Amino acid sequence: MDKQPKTAHYRIHQMSVAQFEKQFPQEDACKAYLQANRWPDGVVCCPRCGAEVAPHGTMAYHWQCYKCAEHGTSYRFSVLVGTIFENTNKPLRDWFRVMHLMLTSKKGISALQVMRYMGFGSYKTAWMMCNKIRVALGNAEFKQLIGYVEVDETFVGGKAKNKHKGPGGRGDNGGTGGTGKAIVVGAVKRKGNVIARVVANTSKETLDAFIRYAVSDKVSLISTDEHRGYMHLGKRLPHGVVRHGQGQYVHGAIHTNTIEGFWSIVKRGIVGTFHKVSKQYLPLYVNEFEFRYNNRENPDIFGAAIRAC
Repeated sequence: MDKQPKTAHYRIHQMSVAQFEKQFPQEDACKAYLQANRWPDGVVCCPRCGAEVAPHGTMAYHWQCYKCAEHGTSYRFSVLVGTIFENTNKPLRDWFRVMHLMLTSKKGISALQVMRYMGFGSYKTAWMMCNKIRVALGNAEFKQLIGYVEVDETFVGGKAKNKHKGPGGRGDNGGTGGTGKAIVVGAVKRKGNVIARVVANTSKETLDAFIRYAVSDKVSLISTDEHRGYMHLGKRLPHGVVRHGQGQYVHGAIHTNTIEGFWSIVKRGIVGTFHKVSKQYLPLYVNEFEFRYNNRENPDIFGAAIRAC
């Protein structure tokens, strides 16, 4: 009896290391790629005043503007102007390689790993480059979520003594849940994008402000758990609740499994890759996980990241 053929799994192939080396063999190739992504129609306007510019006569990837001259001299700028790469003492190719490492690692790559891989002499250099890239990834295009949306909050970090009880916690010796931890709230469209932000608390006002920011009024259904901060949503949005405290996790189309899957990726990345993230810099790491998740089916995730820089 013939076996039923298996359905082919659709997989997005990201840029491999070999493809990276072929596309960016030297510095000029990186500059040409950056220019093509920043100015697809060519460099025609000054980033300062918007006036017409002219290519520099002897320096490649440099332009001059004579309209916004200061002290009688023209304003000269390069392809790096206005990006995270401006005024850097590292080659653009090094920045591209670090960005490629971060984007192709599902759970991220630590600054220590970057330092070792790139051969940098300083951990601070690798840490600074990674954080600048994370800041840029937060500049990606934003659109409010529509359709079937899930909203949930989670706690990140904290000390072991503050873990919850039971499996995954610290046993039956007590624990105070979110004490000493950072709070991240997120909204995700099923089979779509996620928006996540670090917040100060889980009050009704804070959660409502986030939902008004992230979720469109035209949403088809917004699913949450029974947290009291969400109880008012039914007054203005189609709202469904799953009661985790009663052992309920799916009620028809109402569940929060998608956003909890995203939290799993974030926490596994932080614990397994970064080990510890301070509250001060947690928003940057959330940017990184959010960008990778939202571009998981984008074959040009590297180009999207460059355009955000």
